[in-house]
Amino acid sequence: MRLKLVTATSLLALCLVTTAQSVEINQAGADALKGTLTKLLPEDLAKNGLITVNPAGTRYEIIYDLAKLLTKVDPATFTINGLAPWSMFATPTDSGFWNIEGDNKLNVSGHFKDKDQKRTDFTYSIASLAYNGVFDPAISYLRASDATAKDINLTSKTDTEEVNVSFGGMKHTLNSTDSAGGNGRIDFVIGGSMSTFLEQVSAQQMPPVEVRADAINFEGKVNGLPAKQIRDTIFFVLDHIHEDKLSPENSDKLKGILREAFPLLTSFNETIGVNNLTVSTEMGKGGAKAFGYNLAMDGPSNAMRFGFGMNAQEISLDTPLMPANYSAFMPTSFDLQLAVPNLDFATFGDAFMKLDFNDKEAEKRGEEMSKQLFRDGRLTVEFPKISAKSDVYDVDMTGKIEGRVDTEKDYSMEATILARDLDKTIAAVQELAKTDPDLNQVSFGIMMVKGFAKTDADGRSRWDISVSRDGSVAVNGQQIKGPDGPDQDEELEPDQEQEPDQGQDAVPAPTQQP
Repeated sequence: MRLKLVTATSLLALCLVTTAQSVEINQAGADALKGTLTKLLPEDLAKNGLITVNPAGTRYEIIYDLAKLLTKVDPATFTINGLAPWSMFATPTDSGFWNIEGDNKLNVSGHFKDKDQKRTDFTYSIASLAYNGVFDPAISYLRASDATAKDINLTSKTDTEEVNVSFGGMKHTLNSTDSAGGNGRIDFVIGGSMSTFLEQVSAQQMPPVEVRADAINFEGKVNGLPAKQIRDTIFFVLDHIHEDKLSPENSDKLKGILREAFPLLTSFNETIGVNNLTVSTEMGKGGAKAFGYNLAMDGPSNAMRFGFGMNAQEISLDTPLMPANYSAFMPTSFDLQLAVPNLDFATFGDAFMKLDFNDKEAEKRGEEMSKQLFRDGRLTVEFPKISAKSDVYDVDMTGKIEGRVDTEKDYSMEATILARDLDKTIAAVQELAKTDPDLNQVSFGIMMVKGFAKTDADGRSRWDISVSRDGSVAVNGQQIKGPDGPDQDEELEPDQEQEPDQGQDAVPAPTQQP
């Protein structure tokens, strides 16, 4: 808890300074600044020299003696060596902002024990961490910043496992602008990269694993963030963190702050890209020329859309576990994108405001309240794109599934599958079936599926698939399964047998042969 308080205070550095009233730098100003930085700390930490502020020419030097955090820690359970003070410089400006900058390094080692007395030895080192930025006291956060780190190394070792992680370097940028809608909301853009990533893991119960990447790039955007309300919420929590129960007045005050903060954002997206990713073990090596991940939320608060995706290109796998005959079926690229639309955060927020934070059933009520994210209990999962490609197949799929959050039975699906060079796929499976006869059934299944296909203008085979809530299934407009019967879900008695449907549910024979 002490560490959390100090961390929060460090992140809110200069947070209580509402304006840089004078550019004159003196000891009185340093003392005042120290008072603001220690105001939210526990009394013992505020007085033990954790934070020191000194005049330094045209700016103030703020020194964090992090070792002071450990004065009451039992060295038998946690020990750290080499923890030197960190410093940053803050320069007040006439605009009321503060320019901050610093250049520190880290080289520590130590150990800790968990509740089972299992010991972990660790080392952390950063050759240089240089940063500069513009701090806005009105939001208690940076308006802009740049940071660069060099030679980052982390190690962790127990009796059974050892992990080593290193980065050649890291860059990070942040910029912000006032949101177009006003109301004190802010749009943030972050970006950065990490170079020459290496992770090595070894353990008694597994062979060594090595993960490498030439570069990891990331970018994120948050629009409409209520930065001031978030600051006020953090201050409120810190002010009342030791209270077992909120008074009605404080509970209403917290709800008022949160009410102003809703919605917490108007849009959010994050992308991470990895270049030349490789994973090596004793059993072989695999990787991808490029690997990507993305996350996004956007739309109005009563119909927000959540999206997630990942993709990889030029995938490779070299291992004796993969028989040579099957290597052609290994995907060389894939793309998976899914989304959940119509999330009703507006109704969720209204319900949250009615929640009594002192109610013993608040957690249970919160779980029930979360269901209100889905309008009328209905859930939709969209698949804007699912694709996979190899030397012998090229498949794309789009579609959506609609159902309910309280049952797995009431659902429907619409999907479109497109396949290029299907005859090439069938021929590859038939060739493989010469050495693995079990694949003859797979070959027959693909040919049967081909019999339902339509051919698009570009030569691809198409299947438009529809699964209705009554259980009926249609492909390209042709019904291949009728509605479920009234006793469809009842368990059959041991002496009962299901007769195959010889009517409209029968599967038509394939229309083409290879």
